[in-house]
Amino acid sequence: MGWWQVNADTLARSRFVLSPLAETFASLKLLHAGAGAHPGEHAWLRAHLPGYRAGLAADPVTALLVRAGLGRSWIADFLTPTPHAGETFEQGVARVRAADPADARAHLRMSLAGPLPAALDRDDLPERAAALLEYVWETAVRPSWERRRHVLEADVVARTAQVGRGGWAAVLDSLRPGTRWLGENRFQVNAHEYPPREISGAELVLVPVTPTAGWVSWEGRERYAVVYPCAGALAGDDRERAAPAALGALLGPARASVLVLLGQGPLSTTQLVALTGQRLGSVGRHLRVLRDAGLVERRRAGRSVLYSRTGAGEVLVGASDPGTGSVQPPGPGVVRPFPSPAPGRRVGPDRA
Repeated sequence: MGWWQVNADTLARSRFVLSPLAETFASLKLLHAGAGAHPGEHAWLRAHLPGYRAGLAADPVTALLVRAGLGRSWIADFLTPTPHAGETFEQGVARVRAADPADARAHLRMSLAGPLPAALDRDDLPERAAALLEYVWETAVRPSWERRRHVLEADVVARTAQVGRGGWAAVLDSLRPGTRWLGENRFQVNAHEYPPREISGAELVLVPVTPTAGWVSWEGRERYAVVYPCAGALAGDDRERAAPAALGALLGPARASVLVLLGQGPLSTTQLVALTGQRLGSVGRHLRVLRDAGLVERRRAGRSVLYSRTGAGEVLVGASDPGTGSVQPPGPGVVRPFPSPAPGRRVGPDRA
């Protein structure tokens, strides 16, 4: 197993970071796999996989780059720069584009665990990788980024509350399959037989993504990141959170959406604010009305107050027509060629 030696100071300074670039790369991994883990991913793939595959078919060099870069148990380092807090997608992808071509080829040899195919012995690999990530961002991630960001913020709220209840060990144990707090300052980051790394004194960031994907990366010995899939109950698509029209007409659309969201399991007020985009005061008023009507109940879990649907709330939502007013399934994806590298331009890993 691969594990890191982490002292108490490093854990105390660790923090959660949202990264549009990590979200985009996780989406690229999902497109490459071509299969999803939950209904939201299935619908997203139906919408975007045809265009992605058509683009790769028209650009065999980039297709080979993707297969080589994702590897079997190691991602080429230059594809996954360690996320920085507050970094935009454009700033993140600029770091991919700025990778040294010789380093990119070396990283691909590492991910392949063997020689580099002749077709990839070229200097435009960072530019091609950046162009592909820009394609995935613009066509498949950016249109839903605000919703994804709300989901990611809700996951961070839940994990932060978990730190208060069970300490960092409880959080690290549940990030993704393969992560576990081993005790004696050892954090298992994957199940592979990689040499342990001493990261005490470094910056450690935890980065949620909505696709079912995960990896680790680092910059020298100064910055380390664990990218993990957010909680499954929060990762579904908009259709799983849309209130039926009949329920919206009865309760009001905003209040109905809160009641529907509580079907995913107990949620705090802060999580509901992140998921709905409504103001804290509005969510609080909706919860109070729903609770007075016997549709919602609350309970305390440590320092958090969690809300969930009562039996009456379940019956009311179940009796609503689930097809009315829901978001329609996405249509076929737009087929668009990947941008070509600029003529003459020279341009840490899943260490999973």
